[in-house]
Amino acid sequence: MKTAALAILCLGSCLVSGQLLDPAKLLNPSTDTWPTYNGDYSGRRFSNLEQIDSSNVKSLAIAWMHRVTVGELRGMPNVQIKSTPLEVNGVLYFTVPDHVWAIDARTGEQLWEYTWQDKGGHLVGNRGVGMYGNWLYFLGPDGWFISLDAKSGKERWRVPVADAKLQYFTTMAPMVVGNHVIIGVGGDAMDVPGYLEARDPETGALQWRWNSEPRPGEPGSETWPDKGSMEHGGGMTWLPGTYDPELKLLYWGTGNPNPVYAGQGRKGTNLWTCSIVALHADTGKLAWSFQASPHDTHDWDNVETPVLFNAEVNGVQRKLLAQAARNGYFFVLDRTTGKSIVSKPFVPANWSKGTDEEGRPVPNTDKEPKIDGALLDIAALGGTSWFAPSFDPQTGLFYVNAIRGHSLAYLTDTDPKPEGYGGSGRNLESRAVLEAIDYRTGEVAWCHEFPGKGLAASGLLSTAGKLLFSGDPSGNLIAWDPKSGNPLWHFRLPAPVSNGPMTYELDGRQYIVAGAGDTLFGFALAR
Repeated sequence: MKTAALAILCLGSCLVSGQLLDPAKLLNPSTDTWPTYNGDYSGRRFSNLEQIDSSNVKSLAIAWMHRVTVGELRGMPNVQIKSTPLEVNGVLYFTVPDHVWAIDARTGEQLWEYTWQDKGGHLVGNRGVGMYGNWLYFLGPDGWFISLDAKSGKERWRVPVADAKLQYFTTMAPMVVGNHVIIGVGGDAMDVPGYLEARDPETGALQWRWNSEPRPGEPGSETWPDKGSMEHGGGMTWLPGTYDPELKLLYWGTGNPNPVYAGQGRKGTNLWTCSIVALHADTGKLAWSFQASPHDTHDWDNVETPVLFNAEVNGVQRKLLAQAARNGYFFVLDRTTGKSIVSKPFVPANWSKGTDEEGRPVPNTDKEPKIDGALLDIAALGGTSWFAPSFDPQTGLFYVNAIRGHSLAYLTDTDPKPEGYGGSGRNLESRAVLEAIDYRTGEVAWCHEFPGKGLAASGLLSTAGKLLFSGDPSGNLIAWDPKSGNPLWHFRLPAPVSNGPMTYELDGRQYIVAGAGDTLFGFALAR
């Protein structure tokens, strides 16, 4: 750990003096900083702050609010803040597609706004910025990688990283590791292959690229029938991953293979799609992989956050990785080796017949999509989606906004070489639930079912103040007792929470920040 920290501190010496973000804070974030998408490299979304706690949370009130005024985004009238803001030196940086803002973290007052004029691409959302020294990094929806000066919002440079004409979309928050800015791509069902890239923070130049589908003759190619099926692609990498600075490994989730529902043209397990992969941060070389959904045919990408923590297993301290996957399974792996420790459904998952000796789910062929529909005891969207989970080391519980329900999986393209989606999923009913999962066993310790319809699509935040924060489908921001699941406080917002809540402390005052629709809200204890 000391060696890794020294290396990153040395990298920081080449930055301009008076840098805003000391690279050391990415390794050990202080309580006055939230310097990366998940707060730190672990993905736990756990804060050591405890000024706001279970005894005083009922005094939590709005300290400020900031509404973005961008009008309608090209055919999308409802603007949603899906980014988790970064907070560095008293400034919050956040995004919606084509826009980046810097606002005062104490008052919510705008400092600057940057606007990007896209030429196509998907405007479904943008997860935020990455930061290195005085520089911010942002992905335009049409495949451009853009760097800004953090003090002024002025554009430094732009480089193309994906072709929007091929239906790639670029929505993720860049992740900075050492002198690498890691970026991934999306592109659902348009028959293009996925990849992950490292870019130079000074110039944007490509440092390495890892392809999520192998090329003929490469390891993993034996899990595809031919070159053409590999080229159909999938395996997208559109959410930020996590990083272990001691092992110097990146951990990333990959998306589903294409065609999405019609798997007859790609027989085999289709590596490296629907997997958790460990990559060497300096080279992009694969260290190990674990496939969560072999030969996926239900559109259950596996990009959900691979959360890192050290904890005891059978009396021995282990380096662990946990994921609540979209396919409804909760996985705990040894993050040094990728070996399975726990593989257990956290929602019903009859698409699988159980797990093999390596802990991988075994697909149930009776539940493959059919022309007249296959009945599944899991929602069409899966057991969860992109919303960020949280792990609380005080309780040993993993928290996830989950989905329970039933659906039908249809096959619409029966051609031996199908294209595109090739089918669809149709919800029969679904219910939003908040679950706490024991990492030791995979058992659900407690579950809260939200009333009404709709998703609880917010991320989660746990704190040392014995609190867990989440949104619900009705537009409430809620604080829970993380051990029991009892609600302790709630505040009704004008729209459901649409991002991952985060926290920081400035001038002795702790803030909780959450986005709801087009507005960012800052909460603090009433004075």
